[in-house]
Amino acid sequence: MKRLTQKLLSLLALLSVEIIVLWVTFFGCLLLFLFMANEVFVERDAGLDEALFRFADRHTSPRNTRLMIGISFFASAEYLMVVPPIVVLVFSFFKGLRWLALKVLLISMSSAILNQAMKRYFERPRPELAMLEQSGLSFPSGHAMIGGAFYGVLIYVVWRTVRNTLWRWLLTLLLTLLILLIGYSRIYLKVHYATDVLAGYAMGILWLLLSLYLMRRLEKVFVKKVEQEQA
Repeated sequence: MKRLTQKLLSLLALLSVEIIVLWVTFFGCLLLFLFMANEVFVERDAGLDEALFRFADRHTSPRNTRLMIGISFFASAEYLMVVPPIVVLVFSFFKGLRWLALKVLLISMSSAILNQAMKRYFERPRPELAMLEQSGLSFPSGHAMIGGAFYGVLIYVVWRTVRNTLWRWLLTLLLTLLILLIGYSRIYLKVHYATDVLAGYAMGILWLLLSLYLMRRLEKVFVKKVEQEQA
């Protein structure tokens, strides 16, 4: 009995820490997005953008440019139109992953729609010195926001399904590194300002957390309804 009580207390403590981390992350991202929007559209402060462009210029070379173009592709519209449906298709073959597959699809699609709506609202032009020809608007970065949401939900899937601690952390670190490199590649290629990328990260994580919360609530309602019908 004593051992069971200790396990329950440990579980409650872990849940409390998880909830605190989630709330801190949520409000931290909200404040970051509001701060970036204020810097760009109210204060008109380009200091951060110029500093990151200067930093990227110090590392510009033909080899690095090819590398950044390659990294940027992993959150491009062409890539994200194909890969999430493939992931969903693969997951659908496994009974335990079907609900996770739906989360991947809905979060990827909804983040793309939200990003386009936000770009049209803010209407910030892209940098004039872009290395690549890119259509569309700049704030917030679609690569950072949509890519962050997509790879973020994959991290969520990893933590839900991968039992081996080493592999779980390794995959999480690799996906996190990819998210960060994608954002930096957009700054390096001068197709986005640093403020675009940071705002994209913030809104991508915000939307990911909100979507996962709402889908978990729907999941509980659905399970409860099924149980009542079977009773």
